[in-house]
Amino acid sequence: MAYSPHVTHVALVTFAGGQSLDVTGPVEVFAAASWALGERARGYRTTVIAPTEGPVCMSSGIRLMADCSLSNAELPIDTLIVAGGLNMRALKDPTLVSNVARLAPHAQRVASVCTGALTLAEAGLLRGRRATTHWQWCSALDKYPDVQVERDAIFVRDGNVWTSAGVTAGMDLALAMVEEDHGLAIALEVARQLVLFMKRSGGQSQFSAVLAGQNTESAPLGRLLAWIPEHVNDDLSVSALAKRVGMSPRNFARAFAREVGVTPARLVERVRVEAAQRRLEQTTDSIDVIAEACGFGTPETLRRAFLRQLSVCPTVYRKRFEIVERMESDSESPDYLHSDVRLRKLVS
Repeated sequence: MAYSPHVTHVALVTFAGGQSLDVTGPVEVFAAASWALGERARGYRTTVIAPTEGPVCMSSGIRLMADCSLSNAELPIDTLIVAGGLNMRALKDPTLVSNVARLAPHAQRVASVCTGALTLAEAGLLRGRRATTHWQWCSALDKYPDVQVERDAIFVRDGNVWTSAGVTAGMDLALAMVEEDHGLAIALEVARQLVLFMKRSGGQSQFSAVLAGQNTESAPLGRLLAWIPEHVNDDLSVSALAKRVGMSPRNFARAFAREVGVTPARLVERVRVEAAQRRLEQTTDSIDVIAEACGFGTPETLRRAFLRQLSVCPTVYRKRFEIVERMESDSESPDYLHSDVRLRKLVS
């Protein structure tokens, strides 16, 4: 891949009371990419934009320094990223929304982190597109009838518009942008430096289910959610789980869906798929052995679950990680990051 001949200008829009990590997370990814590129390309330049120039107090209490105001944003912008936060009034502020709508046509890519998707929706930038946001706020995004909400995605790309799930998912989004701009080798180096997953497995529902369990009013259900991942090969049927918490199967199923947000069967399948993913990534066990160890019973049941959850079969999933491991082992070679030919051979 040819490296970018110019500095990529990334402008991040935030506001008072916003989530600081929505801004600083992507900034660190782009900074690490510039470091990894060194003198081979000019990397990224980031600017922070807010309603007014100067200090911006975030929801955590720390202050970020806005380089310029929305009305004086520097053009052109290669990538415009709108950060989120819990202040719904600020996210839908007419001045913020109108300025984002004004700046978007000047950007090659437009993106949001977390609830920043609501600002994009207000600005009409998600009309007719697929998008995602933090799992707790997908229902708010659902209120825009012309937006197709992908509730389980870590991030979604639809054309030149990108949206991500909550907070740290902004770093996944930024890493994917680095890969698009400069190739897999540079993105892999950034992932190593920042201790990030190159491709985070599963969707955000794997986190929302666990978080919901931690906040459930039912202590037995909370304990059950902590117990399930350690016992993936046990009988995890509704009747068995109900018996474990001392409830009838019918009442258990209703309470579980109400408190956790998914049915017991769906959660169990997700947990078992995650367990199988770890074994595929970290061991040389056969598909038959993994299927049995993770509670699927047969390779075909495992395959169907993978296709439902990840849209890829187990054998292809494993091959993807084998490619990454080979690239990591070859990274000791001094010409690794310089050789496009070498990279093409590895991934072909």
